[in-house]
Amino acid sequence: MRDQEPGSGHTTRRLTTKEAAELLGVKPETVYAYVSRGQLSSRRVPSGRGSTFDAKEVEALARRNRRESGGTSGSGSELSVRTRITFIDKDRYYFRGVDAAELAVRHSYEEVAEWLWTGQLRPGISFSAPEATVAAARRAVEALPQHTGPTDRLRVAAIAAATADPLRFDLSEDAVLGTARALIPTLVAALPTVRRGHRDTGPLAHRLWARLSGLPSDEASLRTLDTALALLVDHDLAASTLAVRVAASARAHAYAAVSAGLGVLEGPLHGAASGLAHRMLLDVLDRGDAAPVIAEELRAGRRIPGLGHRLYPGEDPRARVLFGLLEEIPRAEPALAAARDIVATTARHTPLHANVDLALAVFTVAGGMPATAGETVFAVARTAGWIAHALEEYGERPLRMRPSGHYVGPRPPQPLPE
Repeated sequence: MRDQEPGSGHTTRRLTTKEAAELLGVKPETVYAYVSRGQLSSRRVPSGRGSTFDAKEVEALARRNRRESGGTSGSGSELSVRTRITFIDKDRYYFRGVDAAELAVRHSYEEVAEWLWTGQLRPGISFSAPEATVAAARRAVEALPQHTGPTDRLRVAAIAAATADPLRFDLSEDAVLGTARALIPTLVAALPTVRRGHRDTGPLAHRLWARLSGLPSDEASLRTLDTALALLVDHDLAASTLAVRVAASARAHAYAAVSAGLGVLEGPLHGAASGLAHRMLLDVLDRGDAAPVIAEELRAGRRIPGLGHRLYPGEDPRARVLFGLLEEIPRAEPALAAARDIVATTARHTPLHANVDLALAVFTVAGGMPATAGETVFAVARTAGWIAHALEEYGERPLRMRPSGHYVGPRPPQPLPE
């Protein structure tokens, strides 16, 4: 449909309500909502039924909406969010354009976290927390039942730390960074120690070791733990990270955003996956052969934990780095051999590479740690990534993470239930 502009001699293409709605990717009712908010102008058709819209004006609004929302995938079935933090390409991933595996090998977890947050490296940086904040978090965690899992403890610690911070609603970059540098060591300090007489000093990995293992630490094991934390700091928009961004989009403070991430992380398909691989490794070590263990998993219709990754057609780069470091730990050799047996046995059925969950499981088994230790490492590591995504989301339009529901229930109006 084309109309001539008065006095100009030019014609403008006009769209029906249905055409405008299709171009904007919204329902016809939403088109009129744009009109009421002054974002679109409309013109009644001569018959008086319906309206028309300037095509250029509708196209400009569609472009603006795509910019503000980050756009959607070509299929329209997945949310796509602009980010400058992590990029995954084939069998490699990058933090702010730098190879993440190389960064993790050469720098400490704290240094990698700073790079993720600010794009700057701060050699030798160490995170610390106010004593009052740590005390509040410890009191809250100590009040929990003994059987409480690590993610629940961390979530409670985050909430307790929030209550001790009257400035938590300050979402400026400097304030959020200050929160991050105090929150992560608070989470670690709030966890119960396994080794007695441990002093909470030194790099974060050293402090975390005492919460994971009763065995004495050695340089190779501490280096592996520190590298694991750095490797796991972020991995694009995983389910927990998306939850964090939704919370940050609603302008929840950093503690609440991290708590949202911890809530999602506890699922067996996410942060708890290494625990399944840990138990499988112990079973293989106990039986001395992976074949019966794999057979039972497949017979039960379960996928083999620790194998394959939807984002990596080949080798998981995080697993590759960790397996290399684990080879330098003598006590890890039995668990490493069991992991190789699992990969080789499964390859007869489906050729899959080991992923980071299996590598974490080798580390936790070798360190005499509980099956939940990998979940703890994952949660502490990923907290830094969640903060990075929250910071990025605070700079976007508020409440943009709001997909529209597609109602498929009974067509209204329905009679009232009796």
